[in-house]
Amino acid sequence: MNEKPAWSMSGYPIVGALLVWVAGLIYLLATAIASGGGPGLIVPVLVGGPISCFLIMAGFVMVQPKQSRVLVLFGAYNGTLKEAGLRWVNPFNNPRIPVSLRLRNFESGKNKVNDANGNPIEIAAIVVWRVTDTAEATFEVDNYKDFVAVQSEAAVRTLASRYAYDLKDSNSDDLVSLRANPAEVSQMLQQEIQDRLQTAGVEVVEARISHLAYAQEIAAAMLQRQQASAIVDARETIVEGAVGMVEMALAQLSERKVVELDDERKAAMVSNLLVVLCGHNDAQPVVNTGSLY
Repeated sequence: MNEKPAWSMSGYPIVGALLVWVAGLIYLLATAIASGGGPGLIVPVLVGGPISCFLIMAGFVMVQPKQSRVLVLFGAYNGTLKEAGLRWVNPFNNPRIPVSLRLRNFESGKNKVNDANGNPIEIAAIVVWRVTDTAEATFEVDNYKDFVAVQSEAAVRTLASRYAYDLKDSNSDDLVSLRANPAEVSQMLQQEIQDRLQTAGVEVVEARISHLAYAQEIAAAMLQRQQASAIVDARETIVEGAVGMVEMALAQLSERKVVELDDERKAAMVSNLLVVLCGHNDAQPVVNTGSLY
């Protein structure tokens, strides 16, 4: 069922016509009483007047900006009213279901789910959405707000189980991880939720991960693993730089002919320099007061 515009007209002219109609009824009633008119004139005015006024007043509906009213006529969808202000519609349109067209936020709870490698993680998301088809939102699902919440939670769980938390923990050749690629993950999450909410006439404006962490039972172990990996990476960088510095020192000593070293003393010098450059603590110099050899 697709949305269609409902017939309506501005309510302000109807207000003026209603006032004129009420004044006319009062005049007719006063004239009939003054002229001694019988029940044949007074009764129609007393009965028909209030009924007609009630029907006219029943057609008024107030629509706020970025709001809409879904009109139902004798059980059938009769269109959606989106014009803001005081409007007048067919008084037999009932109910007139209000549907907001404004942007809304939905924040999922922390879902505990296994990632692509089977590691338990906690993940939560924020979804920004709005209704674009009021007919589908009203008649295709029982409650479109609950539908958005349930389907968003399901989409977050599906996406979390499809990718690894970190690329270093990945057992596949996939180049996307939940932690390292937030932009790509947000885009895929938005598309995943949009596919699920299409039938409800809902547009997903934005979806992003708001919370991502390892579950408590493995958080400490994974933290130690990350720290160990960071230490190894740092050591590789230090050693690579130290080797370059030693190579540069030997080359400059040889080029400037400061001292000539045989292979054995070059090895000793390389060992000492690497200890100084790669050690945790500051080196303690030893002053040699003897001869070179």
